[in-house]
Amino acid sequence: MKRRLEKEKDAIALAVSGIAKKYNIKPENIKTLETKYHSDAGDWYVAMGWDDKKAIVQMDSVLATITEVKEI
Repeated sequence: MKRRLEKEKDAIALAVSGIAKKYNIKPENIKTLETKYHSDAGDWYVAMGWDDKKAIVQMDSVLATITEVKEI
């Protein structure tokens, strides 16, 4: 099955968009801290940081959807 989020930059763009929308933040204020791809599950994990907050965004690479946002 073809993945819609094929590259790391695609996953980062979706994660920034999701964080900006959920927390009402300008995308330029969001920093990418770390990215990981889980090859067995086909999920991207992107750690994002802004102001004094951090969150991990989990995304399905086939459907190109955010499955979970966990603030840490």
